[in-house]
This record gives sequence, C-alpha cells and structure tokens, in this order.
Amino acid sequence: MYLQLQGVSKSFGGKPVVRDLSLGLEQGGLLCILGSSGCGKTTTLNMIGGFLTPDAGRILLDGEDVAPAPPE
Repeated sequence: MYLQLQGVSKSFGGKPVVRDLSLGLEQGGLLCILGSSGCGKTTTLNMIGGFLTPDAGRILLDGEDVAPAPPE
C-alpha cells in the first residue's frame, strides 16, 4: 500500500470525530469518501494533508509515518 491509515482517531473538545479509521490505497488509486455532514470526511483529509495531527494512529506514505510532518 502506498497510503495507509492505521487506527487513526481525532477528537475536538472531547467529542470523537474520527475513531479508529484504517484504510489503504495503492499508488495511483482513487478514493471517494462519502458520508453525512459532520461524519469526519474533512477531518480525515486534513489529517492526511498534514493540517491536523491525529490523536491516535499512524498515517503512512510509502511506508513513512507522515502524521507529525507539516503540510509543506
């Protein structure tokens, strides 16, 4: 897998927004995230992009944990 989320979680003000999310995507693959308003879609994308740091779990890009890295 090129992009992997392993047990990623994020809360705001004690309210869980993303809980224990795991997924994998091959390089060049496409992913569509669907869900109702407030279900954590944007939060998940912000964590993948480095704009938010997960409270738990790892985000791996080509095997390297990029969760603590800044967006740039």
